[in-house]
Amino acid sequence: MRRISIPPRPDWREKANDVGFSFHEMHGEPYWVDDAAYCFEIEEIEESIEAPSQMLHEMCMDLVADIVKSEEALERLAIPRDYHDVVSASWERGDRHLYGRFDLAYDGSGHAKLLEYNADTPTSVFETAYFQYNWLTDQIALGTIAAETDQFNSVQESLVEAFGQFSNDRIFHFAAVSDNPEDYGTTIYLMDCAIQAGHRAQFLDIREIGIDANGRYADLQNRLIERCFKLYPWEFMLRESFAAQLPMQSAIFVEPAWKAVLSNKGLLPMLWQRHPNHPNLLPSFFPDDPDLYELRDYVVKPLLSREGENVSLFRNRREVLSAPGSYGEEGYVIQAYAPLFKSEFGYAVLGSWIVGDRACGLGIREDLSPITANLSRYVPHIIEG
Repeated sequence: MRRISIPPRPDWREKANDVGFSFHEMHGEPYWVDDAAYCFEIEEIEESIEAPSQMLHEMCMDLVADIVKSEEALERLAIPRDYHDVVSASWERGDRHLYGRFDLAYDGSGHAKLLEYNADTPTSVFETAYFQYNWLTDQIALGTIAAETDQFNSVQESLVEAFGQFSNDRIFHFAAVSDNPEDYGTTIYLMDCAIQAGHRAQFLDIREIGIDANGRYADLQNRLIERCFKLYPWEFMLRESFAAQLPMQSAIFVEPAWKAVLSNKGLLPMLWQRHPNHPNLLPSFFPDDPDLYELRDYVVKPLLSREGENVSLFRNRREVLSAPGSYGEEGYVIQAYAPLFKSEFGYAVLGSWIVGDRACGLGIREDLSPITANLSRYVPHIIEG
């Protein structure tokens, strides 16, 4: 694994705007990086990223099956008691899921280490599945990189295939907060993948989900919402005004309610307890676990944090870095510190994608801080021939 500089495509901004990638700059800072790439050998991808990701997903799914049967475990994850049955029933019904992203620490040596599983509302899927692949084909056409250069990336094909597993006998609604450019762009891309799979699709703002006279979810045209992808966290869903209808109608949503377990950082100490010393796991603990006092370098993470909010980094048991935010009320976990790949441009976190139940792609985000936050940059990758 190494980072290289490469000439940017002269018209990449126009290409981005033409395909709806309006968030290639965010918060006044560049987000997409066109003039660099992370390089891997094929053995690195297959042995250090793809195979461990597949194994981690299977370990997580095995653990969910037990968590949903345990009131104590669901309490540990701060899932509201009134909705324990919603989560467990979703799993028992076998509600179909779509995708997720493992965040991994890997610096080109040793084992990739799981940092967290973004299994409910992962973004950067458009950048990974579509735009970095276009970057690859353009750079090959320009002669900048060799014709045999490849990418670990079958995400788009896998998404279309996964959407094809859902019956197309009803409108497939897609919901997100429409005034968030990243969430909106991600959702529109996923909706396009569903259309490629043969679905009739309709976008609506998450705030426009209504309830008809019979207590059923409906859109602004008063059409029943019978299946709905929502780029909106389950912990928010469970606290919305329409949550009272969830016990009877949660089965319509993708991601399913049981993803509230996989997307919770309380999963990390539960994985460690079940698979102690697994080479792809970091020692992780709840605050009342006496074993955590063996750690000297560690990271404190809220159960439900996103974009690095309220994460704190400790070295030799002294806080050296923290990120602001609005999370933490539900509780925290403590995870051993793992060094990230570091270059003069910052720290890199590997995003390994699971679609359906298959590891199928890689995306890399880079931040000036070892806490990856909302000002991180996206850098494409290549597999050298």
